[in-house]
Amino acid sequence: MEMFGERGYAATSVADIQLACGLAAGSGALYKHFASKRDLLAEGITRYVAGMEKSATELIGVLPPEPRAALMIIAQAVSQAMVGDRAVIRVGLRDLEQFPDLLDVLWEGLLVALYRELAEWLIVQQFHGRVAITDPAATAAVLVASLTYYRVLQALIGHPPGDVDIGAYLTAWVDSAVATLTAGGDQ
Repeated sequence: MEMFGERGYAATSVADIQLACGLAAGSGALYKHFASKRDLLAEGITRYVAGMEKSATELIGVLPPEPRAALMIIAQAVSQAMVGDRAVIRVGLRDLEQFPDLLDVLWEGLLVALYRELAEWLIVQQFHGRVAITDPAATAAVLVASLTYYRVLQALIGHPPGDVDIGAYLTAWVDSAVATLTAGGDQ
């Protein structure tokens, strides 16, 4: 995935992959494990999605009840995870258009891992009177999009929004999210 992320899927040859794995280029050893380069990419996407789903479910399950503290944990966890996901981000945004089935796997995994888990958390927070929102699913979408934008932009062009420090960005994200979620409340 790192090679696909750095070079692009099309520019990464099977021989390059074999060499990176410590195999002899042109030996065909990769084909003992994967039927094709595309199958290797599919396995990388599948493993990534499984890891994201597990991490999101575990994270949401242990959040403190106070929205500010919970949102800071979410912000830090998502941001940190995305540092390690740079290759997958680049592949997903640059190369998966040619593999719509893999793009669907990635999207559905992200939808479940981030959007749905956060929307469900917001519903629970709303039930307990900790947040005041009208549409948890739409609110989760806005929160996830604004949170992930920093790392996506950094992965694509090498610069974060406004060249702002990640700590300042996450603090501003939490401040903005709390203000929006608790408008009219006393949090």
